Amino acid sequence: MDQILKYFPEITEQQESLLSQLMSIYGDWNLKINLISRKDFDHFYERHVLHSLAIAKAINLKNGTEVLDFGTGGGFPGIPLAIWFPNVSFTLIDSIGKKIKVVKDVAEKLNLNNVEALNIRGEQLDKSFDFVVSRAVTDLPTFSKWVNYRIRKKGFNDLKNGVLYLKGGDILQELLDSKKHYRLFPLSDFFTEEFFDTKYLVHLFD
Repeated sequence: MDQILKYFPEITEQQESLLSQLMSIYGDWNLKINLISRKDFDHFYERHVLHSLAIAKAINLKNGTEVLDFGTGGGFPGIPLAIWFPNVSFTLIDSIGKKIKVVKDVAEKLNLNNVEALNIRGEQLDKSFDFVVSRAVTDLPTFSKWVNYRIRKKGFNDLKNGVLYLKGGDILQELLDSKKHYRLFPLSDFFTEEFFDTKYLVHLFD
């Protein structure tokens, strides 16, 4: 949690309390199902919570915004973002049932009323959103095709409605192949840890 407090000094007591509970809840689940590798779990707040909250460094989502976390896995980036933005609605979907079971349990234990977790594939969802967030589910051109029709055209946030995608490595060709406008946020601009040196937040929009 020290890293969270370092980079988000404006954190409220409620946010701090909820975020501080995440490690024990996920730790319990990790004993039952292999949700997060042991190596990664040793860096839980850095590689999962802080990584997810990079989106909050790039955009202050306005109240009433609706966000889809596509392929949420165990709830990242959706759960940390839902804690950070209590007046924003988050729909977290994944095709793997046991992962959504974890998400539902976390949301219930933390009383996150702004989270809906669904065990469905993206094409089964019949709703549109202001933003679609995700962490490296697939390459950018493929992901953009999957979710393009899920994004509302008209928005009211400081960034245009679109995709907010956390991804690492050499992504220039993927950006070009996605045939979208884009803005790149190097996570090293937000956080100094070595883990973030080659990681980005990509904003794709029409």
